[in-house]
Amino acid sequence: MKVYTKTGDDGTTGLFGGDRVRKDHARIEAYGTVDEANSFVGMARSAGPDDRLTPLLERIQGEMFVVGADLATPVSAKPVVPRVTPEIVERLERDIDSLEEDLSPLKTFILPGGTPRATALHAARTICRRAERSVIAAMEEEVIDPNVGIYLNRLSDFLFVAARWANHIEGVEDTPWMP
Repeated sequence: MKVYTKTGDDGTTGLFGGDRVRKDHARIEAYGTVDEANSFVGMARSAGPDDRLTPLLERIQGEMFVVGADLATPVSAKPVVPRVTPEIVERLERDIDSLEEDLSPLKTFILPGGTPRATALHAARTICRRAERSVIAAMEEEVIDPNVGIYLNRLSDFLFVAARWANHIEGVEDTPWMP
């Protein structure tokens, strides 16, 4: 199978289910931003030691593909694709709670940064927030499963906690914001 198809040379792309839409369509913007965040999660996964966070990040990268497939497939489309479920949101919440057990409570805002892994996780978090905003915008135009937005909201929380945890495990203090 070739990587290039030339079908997008006219500025359109295909959704699962066959419909073609412009490449700046709200759905495409949303899942493209999820893909961008996923790349930064991959960067974070490769930037740190093989520790407790590594398999979580790998699982999340797979879940982000589910988010992308969900966004690329209209609810009414015939193809059956994996969809975001409340169960994967709940699993993220358990992961957040588990990582937070090792962290001291926050008393102030912190500056994004620290170890290379934490920095990549902070970047992924901000891109994830942009993806969430894109999903909300797309919901104004058509039906999108609300679990997608909920997952992205929770994922950005996870990425924040994971960045703090990555710094903590490598002995790097978070830098408090001093207004």
